[in-house]
Amino acid sequence: MRLQPEHLATLLAIVDTGTFDAAARRLHVTPSAVSQRVKALEAELGQVVVVRTTPCRPTSAGEALVRLARQQSLLESEALASLATDGRPRIDLPIVVNADSMSTWLCAVLAEAAAWDDVVLRLRVEDQDHSARLLRSGEVLGAVTSDPTPVQGCSTEPLVRMRYLPAATPRLLERHRGGRGIDWAAMPLVRFNEKDDIQQRILDRHGVTGAPPTHEVPDGGGFVAAVRSGLGWGALLTTQLAPLLDSGELVRLGARDHVDVQLYWQRWRLPSAQLERLSDTVRREAARAGILPDRGSARLRRQPGPRGPG
Repeated sequence: MRLQPEHLATLLAIVDTGTFDAAARRLHVTPSAVSQRVKALEAELGQVVVVRTTPCRPTSAGEALVRLARQQSLLESEALASLATDGRPRIDLPIVVNADSMSTWLCAVLAEAAAWDDVVLRLRVEDQDHSARLLRSGEVLGAVTSDPTPVQGCSTEPLVRMRYLPAATPRLLERHRGGRGIDWAAMPLVRFNEKDDIQQRILDRHGVTGAPPTHEVPDGGGFVAAVRSGLGWGALLTTQLAPLLDSGELVRLGARDHVDVQLYWQRWRLPSAQLERLSDTVRREAARAGILPDRGSARLRRQPGPRGPG
């Protein structure tokens, strides 16, 4: 059995764009041609390769083919770019990052990439605990993730450790502090989304078994604004909490309470100059960011960067 390149390219386009119609527009063919190619591929394999949902997603068999198609596309693009004398095509580099990194140290990576005229970055913002599946499915070439275990075919290396500290407005804390300390079970909290378990880890340490009132604010700046407004308490990065402690807008909840998240860079092991350049930039900017843990003082070392919970 020999896989047809146009069948693989069609499957990749469907996964990247999310629909058969959008894939047809990318490939400059009719939707019927896209459907026929997928049916021919599935008939050849004897397996379904894509789930016809919105957006479309690959099956387990389809994931293996998407990885192959992505690798072929990257290597082919780099080969054509090296042969071109003018009008060099841009190479597609899809990666996934957690929102906290996206809104802080990764901005420096984007600033450097702005000078690259041979790549197109496609960033997906996803919780750091849930990005490995995008590597396994072949949807991305690299990931900032909290999982140190490399996906098959990938390499991994440590990047930076993020420290989160619980904080609230003085007024909210006063409303929920009694003779025995903070009433964690009653005090409302803010989380980024259902995947954000940082606040829950702190509640677990205090033995809270119930579910406190929980607000969801799936936006980096909005999350900080919600905590600052007193909507609920939330765990903020040390770099974001420092100026709010200095101004008195927020106070720490528990001198020892914190959650550390070690982040890693995972990437496909491919002989790609563009992917290697991106990896070099990611590791350099992560090291330069110097996101340091709190050393126990009331005032934390200041560093710029709005919050985007991961």
